[in-house]
Amino acid sequence: MSKLLEVKSLSKSFTIHHLNKNMKAVDDISFSLEEGEFIGIVGKSGSGKSTVLKSIYRTYLPEKGTITYNSEKFGSIDLSQLSERDVLYLRKHEIGYVSQFLNVMPRTTARELVEQAVIEMGKSHEEAKQAAEDALTHFELEPELWDSYPNTFSGGQKLRLNISCAIVKQPRLLLLDEPTASLDDASKLKVREMIERLKAEGTTLIGIFHDLEFMDGLCDKVYDLQKQTVSLAAGV
Repeated sequence: MSKLLEVKSLSKSFTIHHLNKNMKAVDDISFSLEEGEFIGIVGKSGSGKSTVLKSIYRTYLPEKGTITYNSEKFGSIDLSQLSERDVLYLRKHEIGYVSQFLNVMPRTTARELVEQAVIEMGKSHEEAKQAAEDALTHFELEPELWDSYPNTFSGGQKLRLNISCAIVKQPRLLLLDEPTASLDDASKLKVREMIERLKAEGTTLIGIFHDLEFMDGLCDKVYDLQKQTVSLAAGV
C-alpha cells in the first residue's frame, strides 16, 4: 500500500465578529492514511471533528499545516494550497463527502441528483440512470420518491439520498461526517454494507460516528482528537 493522505500540524480558528473573539477549532492535528484504509475520528462534541473533514474537503481553508493528498490526476498535492478550480475537479472525480445534511438545488428530483453525480464523472446518461437506480434501491429509498423533490423528504430519507450521491461516484477518498445520525438500525446496516464494499474495492475512508458500536470492526485506525493520538481499532 502507498500513502494516500497525510495531515500534518493542521490548525483552524474561527472569528466571532460580534463578540470580537477568536475561537480555536482544531490545533496541531496530524495523521496519515494508506490507500484502502479507514480511520475513525473520535472526540467529544465541539472538539473539531467536522472541522478536520471540512478542511480536507476544502469547505474550510486551514490557517496552518499541510494536507498532502496523492491525486490520481495531479500527483502529490497540498489540498490547503490548491486552486478552487482544482478543488472542484477533485470533488467531482476523486473525493466524496457525506454529512447528515442535504443541500440541493430546488426543483431537482432525487433521481436527477444521483444521475448528475455520475454524469459529472463523464459517464453516459444510460450509465447514470442505471447507477442511480442501483444506489437508490440499495439504500431502500422508495421508488415513488425517486421523482420527487428532496425538500419534502424526512431526515432519514435525505440522508440516504445524500449517501447515494456520494457513493455512486466510487471516490478514491470518502469523508463521512455523521452519516448514520438519523437512520434506523436497518438503514445503518445498509450503510455499513456499502462501506465494507467500498473498502474491498480500495476506497480510502475517514469517518465520524457518535455510534461507536457502528465503527467496531469497520475502522482500521482511530484518531482521538483529545489525545491527538492514532491507535489501531479494536479487532484489527
